[in-house]
Amino acid sequence: MGDFKWKHFRGEIILEFVRWYCKYGISYRDLEEMMLERGITVDHSTLYRWVREYAPEIERRLR
Repeated sequence: MGDFKWKHFRGEIILEFVRWYCKYGISYRDLEEMMLERGITVDHSTLYRWVREYAPEIERRLR
């Protein structure tokens, strides 16, 4: 998982929440709240950056 090198979170966590955002259209702030309920503290702006960085690659690989 070299794509996630130097990230504060494991790649599985990042991909899970990017997938939730893309699949269900959840707002970044709601997603932030969902993560907090699971004990993961991350800012909504970080979630925004994750989606911008990883969503296009996920879409490309699914095609």
